Amino acid sequence: MIEHWEREEGVKFLRKIGMRPGQKVLDFGARVGNYTIPAAIVVGERGLVYAVDKERSVLDELKRKAAFLGLENVRVIYNSGGVKIDLENESLDFVLLYDVLHYLKTRERKILYSEIYRVLEPDGLLSVYPKHVIEDFPLDEFRTLHLEDVKQEIMDSSFAFQKRYCGMISHDGYLNEGCVLNFWPCCKEVHLS
Repeated sequence: MIEHWEREEGVKFLRKIGMRPGQKVLDFGARVGNYTIPAAIVVGERGLVYAVDKERSVLDELKRKAAFLGLENVRVIYNSGGVKIDLENESLDFVLLYDVLHYLKTRERKILYSEIYRVLEPDGLLSVYPKHVIEDFPLDEFRTLHLEDVKQEIMDSSFAFQKRYCGMISHDGYLNEGCVLNFWPCCKEVHLS
């Protein structure tokens, strides 16, 4: 079932939230690629997806999965658990933060938002799946936070709320109804070509 979602329904979902062919995407906390794979399909051979995770074994599995599917536009990046992003300034069109923020302390999240702001193009998008808030199986650092608290935290970090998108999405290898929140970086000069 998750394979169908990765190759079809997830592709539709990522298109619905604004991902387009040719974009450069970061999937932070990618795990085995339940979002990396559909993102690689959406952006196509002219695009690129960076998959960052702190576990080499899941990144190895993701590499095997991408190779099996013939996806040559996936680059895995091992991250020892830190929140620094080893990419150039304004080099990304889209960042996925799906089901990872609840693992991070407030200070780490603020650093991560700053890093995402730095690497996003002025017209780029940050998409967040804030799982495990009070309204949705509270866990770890989000056990005392409401969805609106997380939304405000991101907006306080130089992002403007764009839109909420809901649908069937992947969580830990299963499918469930969920919502993601999209944000734009504020106050960056848009370079018109």
